[in-house]
Amino acid sequence: MQLRTLGRTGMRVSPLCLGAMMLGAWGNADHDDCVRIVHTALDAGINFVDTADVYSAGESEEIVSKALAGRRDSVVLATKFHAPMGADPNMAGNSRRWIMRAVEDSLRRLRTDWIDLYQVHRPDPTCAVDDTLGALSDLVHQGKVRAIGSSTFPADLVVEAQWTAQRRSRERFECEQPPYSILARGVETAVLPACERYDMGVIVWSPLNGGWLTGRYRKAEPIPTEGRPSRIPARFDPERPEVAAKLDAVEALLPVAEEAGVPLAHLALAFVLTHPAVTSAIIGPRTMDQLTTVLGAADVALSDEVLDRIDAVVAPGRTIDSTDLGWTPPSLADAWRRRRPVAVRGKGERAEA
Repeated sequence: MQLRTLGRTGMRVSPLCLGAMMLGAWGNADHDDCVRIVHTALDAGINFVDTADVYSAGESEEIVSKALAGRRDSVVLATKFHAPMGADPNMAGNSRRWIMRAVEDSLRRLRTDWIDLYQVHRPDPTCAVDDTLGALSDLVHQGKVRAIGSSTFPADLVVEAQWTAQRRSRERFECEQPPYSILARGVETAVLPACERYDMGVIVWSPLNGGWLTGRYRKAEPIPTEGRPSRIPARFDPERPEVAAKLDAVEALLPVAEEAGVPLAHLALAFVLTHPAVTSAIIGPRTMDQLTTVLGAADVALSDEVLDRIDAVVAPGRTIDSTDLGWTPPSLADAWRRRRPVAVRGKGERAEA
């Protein structure tokens, strides 16, 4: 695989990044099989592995450590923090208190002295980004972390973090990890342009849209009941307009892939890798077959004609199902943020629903 530079870090990474979310209880509980999957990916030229502390409650990081035994120096290793890792309410978030503990836990599970890319898994509205960057900067200066990044940050927070780093002399986020696929193109509007403006690397997650862009889910066939549909059935309910729209889009994309001479999954991966802002796309196989099916996608080049046909199916900047965005801002999630307290509404002022 032809390597790409991750932002301004100087680190060279493969265009396909092996995501480890499915390694462990969340997906494949067979550790030996998971290790074989990692080794096959490395042997195929992938040198970039991404995991997170929350994946199978740390089990994914432990599996990755087994797989990288004797090969750690040749791999760019990324992990993430933010999600709850216990009942204690302070064992989560982006605070200095949690970051300093979370990194030690990840280093122990990964059996390594350093993390190449340490990422904030989601925004934390309760914590000042300056405090987060301050803690992460200390980890970089201590040599425990080589570079830092964010994941699923909206464009305004991407910019705020860059400005804060500059004004407060902090280490800056060197990359962003957003959701991006043919079916979820919202980041094309502002996130990807912001990353380009600040010379940030971009590692996209869910480029196959949770399996939708593999052709597994078809309009004329019942939705399988195992796997993701069993865990999050609402997101696969064909009665939802968004699901129906996805099914229509897949049916329209299949002939595009066929005429391009590639499987739908390769079309989907090549699509995101074509965007000039994107450095690497995360593939998250649960089985060896799922891995080997997508390995060749890094070598696929799509013509302008094919890209135009994709745009005709799903317009640039459009996300068919908002649940694919991965994070809902508090301004949308919390109704009270959009309503004045009753006590301060003026006499005769209409209360908005």
